[in-house]
Amino acid sequence: MRLKLLSPGEMNESQRQTYDESIAGKRGKPPAPMMAWLHSPDMARHATRLGEVLRYDTIFPAKLSEIAILVTARHWTAHYEWYAHKRLALAGGMDPKIIDAIRDRRTPAFDDPKGKMIYDLAKSLHEGHGVEKGLYDEAVKLLSERGVVEVIGLCGYYTMVSMTLNTFEFELPEGELPELS
Repeated sequence: MRLKLLSPGEMNESQRQTYDESIAGKRGKPPAPMMAWLHSPDMARHATRLGEVLRYDTIFPAKLSEIAILVTARHWTAHYEWYAHKRLALAGGMDPKIIDAIRDRRTPAFDDPKGKMIYDLAKSLHEGHGVEKGLYDEAVKLLSERGVVEVIGLCGYYTMVSMTLNTFEFELPEGELPELS
């Protein structure tokens, strides 16, 4: 770990307010990257609020939003992010075969056309740096404009999360091994 993470007793007032707000939120605990972001308390506060919205308040159920998050974690080879969100994807009902395919950089087989569209959008955003017109039109038709905005938000936010976790070398919990190569 490259960065000293602050304990609540070491935090200044602004950091402690952000920390306490995260505990009081829907997660019930501070998200791992926020502990690094606390070195910039205002950024941590806003990023954590955005993360809570994207995690709990999009139009997508967990098994769909986790597709965008796992594609992002795989794109960035973010081991900690993969570890955390693989578990959440499974708990949300995602087929383990989809998770394995994303891990192995293969296109998964989807039963749900919305899942395939979220996957296609996320891959296009990361690999193509945008979305071509045909895919965009199909995405709006299937997911709605709000859905497209929220997939972009998921990919963007979890890119920042992945960069944070990778840069500061967050370690996996004791006994866990990296799944991404």
